[in-house]
Amino acid sequence: MPDETVVSNRKVEHLRINLEENVQFFDVSTGLEKYRLVHQALPELDLDAIDTSLTLFGKVLRAPLLVSSMTGGAHEAERINRNLAQAAQATGIAMGLGSQRAAIADPALARTYRVRDLAPDILLFANLGAIQLNYGYGIDECQRAVDMIQADALILHLNPMQEAVQNHGNINWSGVLNKIEHVCRALQVPVLVKEVGFGISEKTARQLVNAGVCAIDVAGAGGTSWAAVEAKRAPNAELQQLAAAFWDWGIPTAESLIQARKAAPDLPLFASGGIRNGIEIAKCIALGASLVGLASPLLKLANVSAESATDGIFALVKQLRVAMFGVGAANLEQLRTTPHLEKI
Repeated sequence: MPDETVVSNRKVEHLRINLEENVQFFDVSTGLEKYRLVHQALPELDLDAIDTSLTLFGKVLRAPLLVSSMTGGAHEAERINRNLAQAAQATGIAMGLGSQRAAIADPALARTYRVRDLAPDILLFANLGAIQLNYGYGIDECQRAVDMIQADALILHLNPMQEAVQNHGNINWSGVLNKIEHVCRALQVPVLVKEVGFGISEKTARQLVNAGVCAIDVAGAGGTSWAAVEAKRAPNAELQQLAAAFWDWGIPTAESLIQARKAAPDLPLFASGGIRNGIEIAKCIALGASLVGLASPLLKLANVSAESATDGIFALVKQLRVAMFGVGAANLEQLRTTPHLEKI
């Protein structure tokens, strides 16, 4: 297993690549362009009265948005996380932190994740890689991740393809599902599972439901490709070629969301992976999502300032509200059940 210095350096590389290089999917889209919200010329609504709020895990959110888990574990990430947290607090949305493995290994890095002082009211998610449950981590490390940032819930992320094409990746995934189930039963806070951009299939969603997860973030293909990120940082031509071959691997976000909804009709689902505007957010909710996450666009805004990220989130919420107005949905439940979504 790589030591904490290697893990921290990897975080720095990941941050730089995502900010400076094109690592978006080439030929795979989110699939949301295959769906259309059907315009209603008589919405019979006051735009100002549209309600985008929801309650999730006991926290009230002003909009169904999530700052998707991105970074931490490197001193360069601290400023970005704090900018994101200020933006989440100002706009009343949820936030996930990047994998906290680096800070479990080196407690001095915990400060790069701590944002509760700036965001006392937000729904905040801790984050660890599920694969670490096969490499020495257990309930204690999961609880430490939650306590470290005073989180409301824990995300266990799935990234088998990223690990498979990564230099010295963790590739023994045998038995991970049973260990996720154990964490779900033992931890006192809700446990969620997310992918990192390759999508969740119907079968996987059903396995996770049976394991007792409280929510699933499908994190589908169409946005940032973590195979592409690993191709950019590969230390030799052989690994670069391997990672590049899987640049476009994954289940498109819309398709993954539909598959997961079939498997988990009653579970909160989060949609992320390539979401770029409020109309796409509205489509995701109409397809069954409770929350919609964005990573890359908010990362780039937060790299500028907290104010830029705040303005960007408010713009997304305004677009969502107008899209809801356009289909006559007065609240999120009406949008989730709207008859005005059609496949093109």
